[in-house]
Amino acid sequence: MTQEASILGAESFFRGLAPDIMERLASMSRHISLPAQSRLFDEDMPARNFWVIDAGQVALDALVPGVGRVVIEKLGRGDVVGLSWLQPPYQFRYGAITTQPMQAFEFDAAQVRAACREDPVIGSAVFGRFLAVAAHRLQVTRARLLRALAAAA
Repeated sequence: MTQEASILGAESFFRGLAPDIMERLASMSRHISLPAQSRLFDEDMPARNFWVIDAGQVALDALVPGVGRVVIEKLGRGDVVGLSWLQPPYQFRYGAITTQPMQAFEFDAAQVRAACREDPVIGSAVFGRFLAVAAHRLQVTRARLLRALAAAA
């Protein structure tokens, strides 16, 4: 396995994937470094990439009319940023900004979608992991809503 695939495969999100899958995914990614306060994307922008954080922190935010940007969740090492590449119309539903200097693996979403279509084994592995992330985020959101409702009562 190449060094890039080994490094990527050590990330918790990808741990346990077969070496050939890691090689394919590594070929569709690049390691990036961004300073704090770098905006990865805004709401309604095309979702051309997704990221797996290697170091640092990213805040997911939403633009609330009359209020401004509200932080929804903070993500760190091992977390995935950007789920909107999975489903048409492939547009981000939230914004994301680095709150600390960040290092991450940035993936070309179109390439990953094509690989998932071409190879059902890759598709199942990738989509299964993203489904787990989406389910976790829904549970976190539910817990926050319940706490907010309890505090307002």
